[in-house]
Amino acid sequence: MSESDSPQSKPMAGVIPFPTATKPANVTFDRRELAELLNLYGRMVAAGEWRDYAIDFLKDQAQFSVYRRSSEVPLYRIVKDPALAKRQGAYSVVAATGLVLKRGTELSRVLRVLDKKLSVVG
Repeated sequence: MSESDSPQSKPMAGVIPFPTATKPANVTFDRRELAELLNLYGRMVAAGEWRDYAIDFLKDQAQFSVYRRSSEVPLYRIVKDPALAKRQGAYSVVAATGLVLKRGTELSRVLRVLDKKLSVVG
């Protein structure tokens, strides 16, 4: 039997080859990003501002949503969109109204918009 007669080299009649394309991976937050997000979340829970959160890993972006009550719409959404990384920055903080409060390339700088400044009341 020659090499060209081997069963592996000839396609079987009437058989459609199975596509080998893999499912595209979802966008996720890495360990460092999750640590920053959960650190901010913990501080805001301790301050009584936030009570619940949700994490969504979509095909084109990842979202960390924070809630005052779990039955409401999110107060803020922290969005990671790698498609915007070279233009406006991959990270953004979006208010409940849809207004983008801050956008940038560094998550820690973007999250500063949510930190409450402490002031002395005299």
